[in-house]
Amino acid sequence: MNVLEIRDLSVDYLSGGGAVHAVADVSLDLRRGEILGLAGESGSGKSTLANAVARLLRPPAAITSGSVVYRRQDGSSEDVLALGRKELRAFRWKELAVVFQSAMNALNPVSTVGAQIDDVLRIHRPGMSRNDRAERAAELLQRVGISADRRRAYPHELSGGMRQRAAIAIALALNPEVIIMDEPTTALDVVVQRDILHEIRALREEYGFAVVFITHDLSLLMEISDRIAIMYAGRVVETGGARAIHTSPRHPYTLGLLRSFPRLHGPREQLLGIPGTPPDLRSLPPGCAFHPRCGKAMAECSSELPALDGDVACLLNGGRGLEDAS
Repeated sequence: MNVLEIRDLSVDYLSGGGAVHAVADVSLDLRRGEILGLAGESGSGKSTLANAVARLLRPPAAITSGSVVYRRQDGSSEDVLALGRKELRAFRWKELAVVFQSAMNALNPVSTVGAQIDDVLRIHRPGMSRNDRAERAAELLQRVGISADRRRAYPHELSGGMRQRAAIAIALALNPEVIIMDEPTTALDVVVQRDILHEIRALREEYGFAVVFITHDLSLLMEISDRIAIMYAGRVVETGGARAIHTSPRHPYTLGLLRSFPRLHGPREQLLGIPGTPPDLRSLPPGCAFHPRCGKAMAECSSELPALDGDVACLLNGGRGLEDAS
């Protein structure tokens, strides 16, 4: 059962030089309790999509079309994009929470981490006593691997990994159904990265929330995700199970991303990467936006814009994997 249904969502950044089409006609489903990975190069529209879903965009960004339907377990539903200010305030944190990319910037530097958890509880659960809120804050910090006595610490007194854990604790305060994690392990060393990923999986199993996990590191998503969506130039170009994406990528861009990180086993190979650079979103090339960088492009690719047919947006025939990337 889906908990979130994104349909034909488009976002533009308006400027004097013309509109930047950051997200174009994206449709995605998030199933209840799953981890959906969202991957792509910088500028592909991942964070803009997440901010649009959470209604966190500010001018000059504007949602130009689409819907984001949230479905509750009792069968009721609502379009997040149609919520008024009061309804949106109640929706955030309680139903959907966000863990931002840089915890040092996301956390309030002049407030302790315990006080920041207390703020969420005090506003959204006014019936809770002060002692109950303090106990809940201590419980949440301990659950993400931080000693309860650190709730009186300020963000600058915590390490990068601990700050990220504190941000996750705040997101969990009201037991939301959906948590959007926007590159939560960026700038962390690989050991701390692995600890954070293990913690996210364990928390998902315990609380049952669904996760949208955003990163440019496709190898990271292979480890944590149930399904993966690949974005390029503001569009979703491929979706599928993590194993299927790894072993049988169907879009040339996905294959390029897979070839951009080293294998841990087998003979040494040269990293190929993807030639060229991402396109200017103000003036996309005609047809498939990836065709100027694609080694498998056909003549039709420069004139026909492929739709996401099933699970891939590519004009290559056959519906088979381009090449075994395992």
